[in-house]
Amino acid sequence: MDLAKKSVDAIRIISAEAINRANSGHPGICMGAAPIGYELFADFLNFSYKNPKWDNRDRFVLSAGHGSMLLYSLLHLFGYGVTMDDIKGFRQLETKTPGHPEYGVTDGVEASTGPLGQGIGNAVGFAVAEAHLAAMFNRPDFPVVDHFTYVLCGDGCLEEGIGYEACSFAGTQKLGKLILLYDRNNITIEGNINTTFAEDPATRFAAQGWQVLRVSDANNLSLLKAALNRAKSDLTRPSVIICNSVIGYGSPVAGSAEAHGTPLGEANLAKAKETLGWTEEPFTIPEAVTQHCMKLAEGKLEKEKAWQELFSKYEEEYPDLAAKYKKFMSGSDPDFGDLNELFNFPKPEATRVSGGKVLNKIANNMTNLMSGSADLSPSTKTELRGKGYFSPDSREGCNIRFGIREHAMGAICNGIQLHGGLRVACSTFFTFSDYMRGAVRMSAIMNIPVVYVFTHDSIGVGEDGPTHQPIEQLVSLRATPNLNVFRPCDGKETAAAFISAFTNSNPTAIVLSRQDLPQYTSTGLTAMTGGYTVSDYDELPDVLLIASGAEVELCVGAQSILADEGIKARIVSMPCIEEFEKQTEEYREHVLPSEIKARVCIEAASPYSWYKYSGDCGEIIAMETFGKCGKAEELFKHFGFTKENIAEKARRSIEKANNR
Repeated sequence: MDLAKKSVDAIRIISAEAINRANSGHPGICMGAAPIGYELFADFLNFSYKNPKWDNRDRFVLSAGHGSMLLYSLLHLFGYGVTMDDIKGFRQLETKTPGHPEYGVTDGVEASTGPLGQGIGNAVGFAVAEAHLAAMFNRPDFPVVDHFTYVLCGDGCLEEGIGYEACSFAGTQKLGKLILLYDRNNITIEGNINTTFAEDPATRFAAQGWQVLRVSDANNLSLLKAALNRAKSDLTRPSVIICNSVIGYGSPVAGSAEAHGTPLGEANLAKAKETLGWTEEPFTIPEAVTQHCMKLAEGKLEKEKAWQELFSKYEEEYPDLAAKYKKFMSGSDPDFGDLNELFNFPKPEATRVSGGKVLNKIANNMTNLMSGSADLSPSTKTELRGKGYFSPDSREGCNIRFGIREHAMGAICNGIQLHGGLRVACSTFFTFSDYMRGAVRMSAIMNIPVVYVFTHDSIGVGEDGPTHQPIEQLVSLRATPNLNVFRPCDGKETAAAFISAFTNSNPTAIVLSRQDLPQYTSTGLTAMTGGYTVSDYDELPDVLLIASGAEVELCVGAQSILADEGIKARIVSMPCIEEFEKQTEEYREHVLPSEIKARVCIEAASPYSWYKYSGDCGEIIAMETFGKCGKAEELFKHFGFTKENIAEKARRSIEKANNR
């Protein structure tokens, strides 16, 4: 028996059987790319099924996440905790085998994938992290960080713009330990790609600085092995292996779009088994195949053992470095140093400027922090000063120039964070967060603490006009589960936002102003509660003024106007609705007493975040349209963001509350 071929066929049949059982899934890539997956796991991927999170394992990302059963079959065969019962439960509620791979659900899944191209960006991030950590920790004869990142993609991943962005960045950075296996079957849902993707991908990759290798027949394991060896031998550039495959190989619908996203059905599955010479009972793998794959997996345990022995000697030779490495990889909370220094803001300034100061002070203690921007660090203020730029000649650099590639930037940062050992922040103008929403959403789905710094937060951008003035972005991000969104009103709230971001396990978006804002005596760490009283009276107020960011300053002016009229206004700063909602009911009631029906909510963005807090008698001052070109102060006045208008809305709300 040819055990390698039989193993490949086992992957094909078990995948097809699971998809049939679920009556849902994508058999085409599982059957066509099975030899690619097998060859990688059998002969190249270094992993420990007994310790799936082993630091120095090779990383494998299935960018074409719709082929999840391919990955689950491989994990089953090679000893991970995916049982045959799990496979029978494919795509069912609360199983280890969801429809697309999900990080944190299944051992061996390095990243949640499915939105095409995201996995390529993640893999680039893994490769960046490996290169950076290797530069920090490796010493002669002690390559404690030394592994490859492999990613499997299809035609669709390369049609998506994020795939192009990520590959261009990887080529520029010469990430030689990144290997992309391109399952080129020329089929997407609508049919042959000759009408949608007619370019020559080999020329494209070569132009981007990649080593380009070809495998004429993906079923030829010898050709795959030779190509992978060549890819590993060139560490001066990333490698792509273009593998010509047949979607749905072995089935009657092979080579057609019908094989892409539709279960084979019993008749076609039976014919596929006949074609492949498969005679086993459903969901049964020959014992010889199981033993063969497990023997290969057992052999890989020696790699981990050798690494552990190497690291023990490394600890003896370089105890301080080893201790630092362990701290990095443990993911422990950072040391922020002197908090008083973090909260020192003597004069008015834009919160983007405050954010840059805070980030740099944090970086002095958080030496595993990397920061980058989409060509905007002079404006977003996120450069880590004196810490160099990551490049082919300076892997130890902590700053990353992502170029004008917002979407890839987000996905790459997800990969850096997922790799382990590093923390990462990235930045762009807030309006351009739309370009990277897919990656931000994946951060939230995976619940990983990537820090997004979005500056130029409102119509306060001014003369650049409506194209650069974010309106709907705040409510859109706030609607994203697991994502904290901070919009601070001054430097101390900005510091609190960064502390929260670096101590939370979920991602955070910190939204900062272009224009100068005043500093307040009553702000500080309390901002981490998400909402709190900035200015108040000893007795119960007549009206609540609730705002975030720059608009808190307007509330201060309105409070003074109302005070002259004998109206007591409490100012509530709400920098992070998500954190406020996590507080106890008693705390929230203390800040926003339910008996106070008169309320005004103010934010220079979409009003949809505020209906919950305004209540039946409240008023909302917000943006119902896009902005305009003009000076910031003129725009705020034009759209009603003035202390006088807030005072007027407060009077109106009090009147409504009194007439209930």
